Amino acid sequence: MAGSFDRIRVLIVEDNPHMSAILRTILQGFGVRTIHECRDAETALQNLGSINPDILLVDLFLAEMDGLELARRVRSDDSSANKYLPIIMVTAHSERARVIQAINAGINEYLAKPVRPIDLFERIVSLVERPRRFVKTPGYFGPDRRRRQDSAYKGPWRRSTDEQYDDDEDDREFGAA
Repeated sequence: MAGSFDRIRVLIVEDNPHMSAILRTILQGFGVRTIHECRDAETALQNLGSINPDILLVDLFLAEMDGLELARRVRSDDSSANKYLPIIMVTAHSERARVIQAINAGINEYLAKPVRPIDLFERIVSLVERPRRFVKTPGYFGPDRRRRQDSAYKGPWRRSTDEQYDDDEDDREFGAA
């Protein structure tokens, strides 16, 4: 995996130039050669098609449009350049409620600041080696929000591969409609 970082194109959406420089340095240390930076979400949306990143790193709090809204627009806008673009939220706000908001916005991975290189590395590897399939419901489009099968789970079945699949059930843990 590490040998293929030189082909990954990353777009960093971060309004703090120092944090952006830290992320750039970490990515360059992994061998990433193509790194683009935007200071706001609107500029990032306007340039997604021409930049064509493989991964989007986005801060939660940005001026005008926050990282959650950026993720929602990447996932749901008809004009989105890539609705399946892997998105890693990089933020200092790691409260459970914020993580759930990010999951519900379509974020693939969540990374708390201060960023450790190994943590970013693991998130990128996870996107490549263990991608989650995308799901579409009336109120959500994005990576499957469930990360693991729990053999002790006795609630409603939700996957077509489950023995007792019921497609009318919703994912209440994440507040899906």
